[in-house]
Amino acid sequence: MQPSSSTAAAPDIVTASAASPSPERPACRFCRAPLVESFADLGMMPLANAYRRPADLRRMEPFYPLHAYVCSQCFLVQLEALCTPEEIFEDYAYFSSFSESWLRHAGRFAAQAIEQFDLDGQSQVVEIASNDGYLLQYFQQRGIPVLGIEPAANVAAVASAKGIQTLTRFFGVETARTLAANGQQADLLVANNVLAHVPDINDFVAGLAITLRPSGVLSVEFPHLLNLIQQGQFDTIYHEHFSYLSFVAVERIFAAHGLALFDVEELPTHGGSLRIFARHRDSSGAISRRVGEMRARERGAGLDQIATYGAFAERIKTIKRGLLGFLVEAKFSGKRVVGYGAAAKGNTLLNYCGVRTDFLDYVVDISPHKQGLHLPGTQIPIHHPDRVGETRPDYLLVLPWNLKDEIMEQMSFIRDWGGRFVFPIPALRVMA
Repeated sequence: MQPSSSTAAAPDIVTASAASPSPERPACRFCRAPLVESFADLGMMPLANAYRRPADLRRMEPFYPLHAYVCSQCFLVQLEALCTPEEIFEDYAYFSSFSESWLRHAGRFAAQAIEQFDLDGQSQVVEIASNDGYLLQYFQQRGIPVLGIEPAANVAAVASAKGIQTLTRFFGVETARTLAANGQQADLLVANNVLAHVPDINDFVAGLAITLRPSGVLSVEFPHLLNLIQQGQFDTIYHEHFSYLSFVAVERIFAAHGLALFDVEELPTHGGSLRIFARHRDSSGAISRRVGEMRARERGAGLDQIATYGAFAERIKTIKRGLLGFLVEAKFSGKRVVGYGAAAKGNTLLNYCGVRTDFLDYVVDISPHKQGLHLPGTQIPIHHPDRVGETRPDYLLVLPWNLKDEIMEQMSFIRDWGGRFVFPIPALRVMA
């Protein structure tokens, strides 16, 4: 995953009614209107993927405000950019290939895209935020030329070791112009779960338009704001996610840069995502009926009304009280609770709820890149999943709830001693 770090000037897209932001008030990263409407104020938080080494536990840890606003002009939900992309992404702890379900998802998309867009050995597939090559490997196996763009050097090195050509840098207009000059424009341009990570969204989308060949197709996946609101998924708010995206907001942003959306799919990933397809505005082709249906669905859900966003804060408080009530009762009953998944969303949840080792003994994670470290803020230790079998806890609190089925299958052995799974979102559930 990667944001843009370029500072290229955005086009003049300020709406006529948008006032200039004051120095004290953040401005919308798309239309530059002042941000005055609060969506979710989660207080002070550490960076969600800034895992702590044991030697660092006695040192000061930086915390930043985690406050999401909604723009009253374009309805883009966003954080103020208080951290630079370099602080967040240049040494990254997330490796996509450690999730089997995500690999299956990537493989299915590659097979679908090759057939749908007639890709072959003469085509060029480019992925922005290519991570460890989790997706591009499936195109490469079919003899299709690929190129990944990934700013996290430690992650890009894994992709390169697989033989996947990877350019280690941030993406934006500057990088896009370099690619175009080198003849590396894309027949299929992919940007999965990166648009939310972009502080300069105009520069990033303008770069996409430059990188896409005149007849090319752009595919972008992102968590759907509608699901975040309806399912209470406030734990997906963290500093790496600068924006929280609806279909209509993305359509408007892309249109400002000459890109037209022609299809949309709903996906189960990340608690409910959208996969949109776009092309250059002057390209020919049919527009799927699903585009109009998605617009109507979001309007029906009130995503074009400020009141819809203001009600979300109370939903967050209810989830917090439910989790803390369960943990307090479990501890007073002498039960042992541990966590599964050193996930960024879990770090938002635990820090907002004030859960530390007084409630959660430890967490486990399948990634060796996280084992032996501690969660940011809470400083809860991270172990290998084998630790669960050694300590036999009563409850396993699943923090990456979006991987529910995969985790319940992997950790099914806790049922041998009567252990149960706990899911905190959208409402507390305890499952055998």
